[in-house]
Amino acid sequence: MTIDTIQLKRQAAAYAADLVQPGMIVGLGHGSTAIHAVAILAEKLKAGSLKDVIGVPCSYQVEEEAMRCGMPLRAFDEIPVIDLTIDGADEVDPQLNMIKGGGGALLREKIIAQASRREVIVIDESKLTPVLGRKRCVPVEVIPFGWRSQALFLESLGSKVSLRRNADRSPYHTDCGNWILECNFGPIERPHLLAEKIKGRAGIVEHGLFMGLASDVVIAGPKGVRHIKRGEGGVSPSDFGKEF
Repeated sequence: MTIDTIQLKRQAAAYAADLVQPGMIVGLGHGSTAIHAVAILAEKLKAGSLKDVIGVPCSYQVEEEAMRCGMPLRAFDEIPVIDLTIDGADEVDPQLNMIKGGGGALLREKIIAQASRREVIVIDESKLTPVLGRKRCVPVEVIPFGWRSQALFLESLGSKVSLRRNADRSPYHTDCGNWILECNFGPIERPHLLAEKIKGRAGIVEHGLFMGLASDVVIAGPKGVRHIKRGEGGVSPSDFGKEF
């Protein structure tokens, strides 16, 4: 990761943090861009420029980072509805559908997203894609029991499948104790249909296709930050690869 990329991530996170209002319950997403928002919100609270904001982390890693920064937290079970969530994404298409889960928190991220009045996604422009699946695999969270059966099922849908592993080659475990299958479908022309097929399989807990959940996407590029809202036209495929 270059320093320029880090700066872009922080710019997007800072823009999204400015959308947070006093008294809000804020979902704290997982990932290299969203984690910047945690630090920025904590800084605002310490400086007094933002007050009475409570964070709801979507992973143990984010919870630890938020505690280190001094961000006030509450457990999600205590707060069933979240005002605004700031999270990242691995890919975003022109309809603001996404692939998420590269950091391994896709199940909790989706639970938080579905409980949020507003889901703000922060990315740098390299995450834009005209069709989901061109750049990233779809992570699929499965219970360990029978995981090879799930891998065969996903292969029958046209995917190349591998088990996500740690550096020591042991299976990667999510915060919920499940495993993740990395599924390379290539370009996904009908992501809604694929999402329905995957979720209908017993043993599959969740998938990384996030359909219709983003209300806003904040994109940082070399020429500044762009804010796209659902219902305002999305992103044109012709914009991809262009600076703005």
